[in-house]
Amino acid sequence: MTDRYDLIRHQLRQQPQTWLVTGVAGFIGSNLLEALLKLGQKVVGLDNFSTGHRRNLDEVQRSVEPAQWARFEFIEGDIRNLDTCRAAVKGVDRVLHEAALGSVPRSVADPIATHDVNISGFLNMLVASRDAEVKSFTYAASSSTYGDHPGLPKVEERIGSPLSPYAVTKYVNELYAGVFARTYGFSTIGLRYFNVFGKRQDPDGAYAAVIPKWTAALIQNKDVLIHGDGETSRDFCFIDNVVQMNLLAAMAEDNARNEVYNVAVGDRTTLNQLFERLVSTLAENGVNSDVRPVYTPTRAGDVRHSQANVDKAERLLGYGQKIALGEGLRQAMPWYIRFIAERSALNA
Repeated sequence: MTDRYDLIRHQLRQQPQTWLVTGVAGFIGSNLLEALLKLGQKVVGLDNFSTGHRRNLDEVQRSVEPAQWARFEFIEGDIRNLDTCRAAVKGVDRVLHEAALGSVPRSVADPIATHDVNISGFLNMLVASRDAEVKSFTYAASSSTYGDHPGLPKVEERIGSPLSPYAVTKYVNELYAGVFARTYGFSTIGLRYFNVFGKRQDPDGAYAAVIPKWTAALIQNKDVLIHGDGETSRDFCFIDNVVQMNLLAAMAEDNARNEVYNVAVGDRTTLNQLFERLVSTLAENGVNSDVRPVYTPTRAGDVRHSQANVDKAERLLGYGQKIALGEGLRQAMPWYIRFIAERSALNA
């Protein structure tokens, strides 16, 4: 039996559309760009390179056919500028809004910048997309919205109090989306991402996500820092699941819109377990490491446990073909190894 994701991809191949991907040079944005171009879509990309990289766009170009790449138009600009947003959505059918300043620690260190990008920039994109009468607006929400709610697994309708400025900004996105539906009749879908990982995820910098950061440390025989006792758990979500959910949401029926959905696998892995999985997956790729973790104090704003219930996404969007942590790491690890080797060679 053909599932909904297969049907949507077939439909898009037969009837290409024009998409805007904000944050297109970032980790998630560049993966969305690659998937859309391979489906024969026309894509407008917007990025200011504050956290994204030109190398991600270069890598997408190498991964697609020249005719596919010719369907990509790039705009270097900032979502904090309304005129830039208006220019980007002109002639666009569907918006995938990924641009944001991520990271809980970054938001604790600089809440004003996080607010400006994640709230003011988000509102600009909403206004521009509403005025352009785009067919769908899908935005990156966050599992951080669950805050201090203790229940597991996390269900979309039950959230707690935010634990960081970043969580506040992503919750405000959801509130604005709801107001735009009720006040202007403008439909949106929010996707609460749970700890996404995969190719083109940057292992550099103070705010790098745990999987690429630890992988780089293991390869280079550097300390792997675990905040807390290592029994903190997360629902790690492979990038292909995120791409699937964005396409399902963008093409959703009316009864599935004006909702938020968890984007995850529905599993839970402790940081101690993740460390062992990374060591074993690296070994499968011929990279052996004798690094052991170094435990440090728990970080402010971190949630103790996170695990998603994805029943709503399965029921209303047809979410399926989920790739679990182990398979995702097997697919992503060659990219991590190659990237870190290339970076080391450049720095030598």
